[in-house]
Amino acid sequence: MTFKHFAPIGATLALALATPALAQQDSGKVDWTGPYVGGSFGYNWSKGDGGEHLRFDTDGDGNYDNVVTTAAGANAFSPGTCGGSARGATPASGCNGDKDAIGWMGHVGYDRQFGNIVAGIVGEAGKAYVSDSVTEYSTTPASYTMTRRIGWNANLRARLGYTTDGGFMPYITGGLAYAKVKNHFDTTNIANSFTEYDRKEDAWGYTMGGGVEAKVAQNFSIGARYLWTRYNTGDYRVDVGQGSAPATNPFIITPSGGTSINRGDKFDNQSLMATASFRF
Repeated sequence: MTFKHFAPIGATLALALATPALAQQDSGKVDWTGPYVGGSFGYNWSKGDGGEHLRFDTDGDGNYDNVVTTAAGANAFSPGTCGGSARGATPASGCNGDKDAIGWMGHVGYDRQFGNIVAGIVGEAGKAYVSDSVTEYSTTPASYTMTRRIGWNANLRARLGYTTDGGFMPYITGGLAYAKVKNHFDTTNIANSFTEYDRKEDAWGYTMGGGVEAKVAQNFSIGARYLWTRYNTGDYRVDVGQGSAPATNPFIITPSGGTSINRGDKFDNQSLMATASFRF
């Protein structure tokens, strides 16, 4: 991520810090109690996954904890992995990085103020536009890439903040998260057959983070917030068949006579967004 990704959010935060006193005008102490609606816009990114690997089930027990070996007993995937999508059949061909991108969300919530403490709940839904890939290379040589993208996402969070008389409120937040995850598989192996299952997943998880918000008018607030989110995935798999490959193919000379590929059950994302809300 570079400065250009944070600049719009930083400008919004600077404005929020500079102008909360406007909310008081003629009404005295700022009150956060009440419902609100609004939106957010910012940047989303997934964790660096240079150490991630595809996982294999060769004995058909549903656990992806096996090693695919050649007829000679060697690891068929010894060339290694890359935390992105392959540009060719070998590591020397290079690897494209994951796609981090802008995102937006709409939200609706309610706050209740108790002295200087503000407690509330907020629901959000929107788009993240991020994709996360991992590639494994075999000795054939060939590359095998699994990619997952977030179609849309939502969350339901509790918030707990501390407000000043000037209308400035830092807060912490956390709750339930959901994403519609789309999966895709690519390979340079044209000999074996590959069958995908559960390409679209309903991924549930949790989110946590914090932010700042400031009232710049009696019925309007702006701010910035950061969220770390973990989605629980893992339903997606690719079953490998013999196809036109010889009977000595590493995917076939297994206890189950085939191999299933999976990439793990955790999909972590982060977001930093500028927010704006109209308060009733």
